[in-house]
Amino acid sequence: MRDEYGIDALTDYKEESEDPERLVPNPQRRKLAKQLALANAKIRKIKALYGEALMNNKERERPTIRGFKIAYRALGKQLREAQKKIETLRAWCHQAPKRIKVKELTGEPLVRLSSERKHLTSYIKMVAYQAESDLLALLRPHYARVDQEGRTLITTALGSSADIAVGKKELRITLMPLSSEHRSKAIAAMCETLNRMEVCFPGTTLRLHFGVAQIPA
Repeated sequence: MRDEYGIDALTDYKEESEDPERLVPNPQRRKLAKQLALANAKIRKIKALYGEALMNNKERERPTIRGFKIAYRALGKQLREAQKKIETLRAWCHQAPKRIKVKELTGEPLVRLSSERKHLTSYIKMVAYQAESDLLALLRPHYARVDQEGRTLITTALGSSADIAVGKKELRITLMPLSSEHRSKAIAAMCETLNRMEVCFPGTTLRLHFGVAQIPA
C-alpha cells in the first residue's frame, strides 16, 4: 500500500530530507532471500520426484544404484544444479549486509514524508487498531466465525447508518440492521456488553447506549 498507492501521502504531502546515514534493511538481501526460498522449493520438488522414481524402480531392470542413476541422469543433473544454485545464493546472502545506509540505496539524495505528522497519524492508526481488537474480543463469544470474519463484521457495523438520540442522561446510538439476522444479533450482543461498561461521551455526563434496530416483521 505504501509503494503502490502512497497511502502515507493521503495525510500529508510535506517532505523532508532523509538522513543519508540512517541504517535500513538491505533490499538486495531481501531479494536474495526470496530467490533462495524459490530455489529451496524447487529442490524439494525435484527430490520428491527422485524419491518417487526410486520407490517405483523395477529391480529386475535396474538392480543397482548405478543403473538407476544412469536411467534418471536428467533428473539427477537437475538436482545437482539446484543444489549448486542454493549454495551460491547462501554464500551471496551471507556476504550481503543485513542493513545498509540510506545513501547506498540509490546514491542520490532521498526525501520522506514529514516525520512529525507521520508519527501522529501512525499513533492514530495504532489506537484505532487496538480499539477494533478490543471490540473483536467482545464479539468473540457471540460469533462463531470471528477469526475469519470478525474484523470485517466490526468494520461493516461501524460504517453502517445509525440513529442518534440525545436524552437527559443518555446518548443513544441505534445501528441499522446488518445484512443477516445472525450478524445483527452478534453485534447487538456486543453492544449490550459495551452498555454494561457505562461509558460516558467525552466531555459530558451522557452515558453512551448502543443497540441495533430490530428488523420490521
